[in-house]
Amino acid sequence: MKKRLANAKTRSETGFEYVMSRININTPFGKKMIKEKRPFFPGEESLLEKEFEKLGKIFEFISVYPDKTDELLQIFMEVKDMSFTISRSWKDVLSVVELFEVKSLLLRMDKISRVLTGLSVKIPGDYILIDLEALIKRLDPRNDKMDTFYIYDEFSDELKEARRQKRDIEACVRRQKKKQKEIIKGKYGIDLTPAFDCLVSKTKPEQLKAVREIKELIQVDEDYVSVTFAIKNTGEIDKLLREADAAEKTIEEQELVVREKLSREISGYEKELYLNCAKIGELDIAVSKAIYAKKHDCVIPEISQDHIIEITEGRHLQAEDTLALRGKEYCPVSISLSDGVTCVTGANMGGKTVSLKLAGLIPLLTQNAFFVPAKRVVVGLSNYMQILIGDNQSVDRGLSSFGGEMEALKEILDNGVERSIVLIDEIASGTNPAEGYALTKSLINYLSDKPYISLVTTHFDNVSSGENVKNMQVAGLSGVDFAKLEREIRYANRRERINIIAKYMDYRLCNVTNEKEVPKDALNIAKMLGLNKEIIENAKKYLEGEKK
Repeated sequence: MKKRLANAKTRSETGFEYVMSRININTPFGKKMIKEKRPFFPGEESLLEKEFEKLGKIFEFISVYPDKTDELLQIFMEVKDMSFTISRSWKDVLSVVELFEVKSLLLRMDKISRVLTGLSVKIPGDYILIDLEALIKRLDPRNDKMDTFYIYDEFSDELKEARRQKRDIEACVRRQKKKQKEIIKGKYGIDLTPAFDCLVSKTKPEQLKAVREIKELIQVDEDYVSVTFAIKNTGEIDKLLREADAAEKTIEEQELVVREKLSREISGYEKELYLNCAKIGELDIAVSKAIYAKKHDCVIPEISQDHIIEITEGRHLQAEDTLALRGKEYCPVSISLSDGVTCVTGANMGGKTVSLKLAGLIPLLTQNAFFVPAKRVVVGLSNYMQILIGDNQSVDRGLSSFGGEMEALKEILDNGVERSIVLIDEIASGTNPAEGYALTKSLINYLSDKPYISLVTTHFDNVSSGENVKNMQVAGLSGVDFAKLEREIRYANRRERINIIAKYMDYRLCNVTNEKEVPKDALNIAKMLGLNKEIIENAKKYLEGEKK
């Protein structure tokens, strides 16, 4: 059974599938291979590092040679999958169309090789195609390198001779018919077409009757307005036509022999052709990854033997693209995670969930050999990852949001193994606060003893403590001049007020101690958005009461 790093929901929620959907792979081989690729797991660190070394060379290639990159992409778009044709070439005789398609594939392989030749950048051997010039010459005996195919005379002396005989016979037949044409013109005054026929209108019955009586002509066609006559074959012409038919039969037999020989020769290169197809697929994927990485300012992650995730100024690509469409900039986030629990608190507008997704996206990209969106990343490989996020409600099964959440949590805990990544967003927010607080605190204590990297976002304060538990807080509005902010939003409408607050929000994560008071951004935001002053003041009193 194939080992799985993350389920479909985790791949989707972290944004990994979003990135996958935007990697522009062009060849049928690359498209098939990217779906079949598996991530790298603990124990395969050296293999992953070698993969990144190769990708680094391709990144260098697309950076140094943009024109050649465009040429390569154009070739990729022209490549067709001929695997089925190649596989049956050893037992079946390929058609002319199939032989053309194999030749076309070979010519594109040759073009790819030429693009990657004579570069200052050393292209890894895994992407260098096997030389199949010998097979190209067999399918292209005139060496014209044109994207066409014909069973040339050069394929067979017997074929060449049969075709010459047929041409000579056809020329002789034409000479005989030209003589007949001149006789008919001189004798009857009828000028036949170059195709040795004439058209007589039915509106001219006398002419039609006269032509019918000409023994050198024979009716060959008729419609509702006219009758077509052609030269009647003489005995000599009939003999020549029989010889032409025999020559044509020989031609067909020889063309079949040629197609059979070429089919067998192609089958002899079956292994090399498949290897080249695989190399094209790998190269296509590597180039696509590199282009995406260059466009999104991604880097190669460093691989650690320790189970850690260290992200310096990381960016969540999906969130970044969404903000860019709105003309806004993404605030990079730095975070350092290791085995144990990290709790992140902050208001709903503070970006906790995006940071949680980022902590899953970076290792998923890393273990699938993708460049990562950050200034620097260090990742230790994991055996398992799962995210619990969003509304897990299942109407069909009669489960509430909380029930669905508990089922998802059970799946995480049941499948957790050493070197797992567990990402949990706002657990137990769908039940009453007292039970939610108790459940969250208990879960954090449980996870703190596990060999997992656990990241938990929560609204609940003081739920995390212990040696293996770290607390972080979204900076939020902690450093903001509230007087200035309130003046700016005083005369703004509802949507403008929210956008203004978001502009001042600092989404970076900060380490906090258990003793430090967690900033109450929720009350500040509620106040600035105009919530009743009495409610805000009473909420502050309740908080003070809880502290006492």
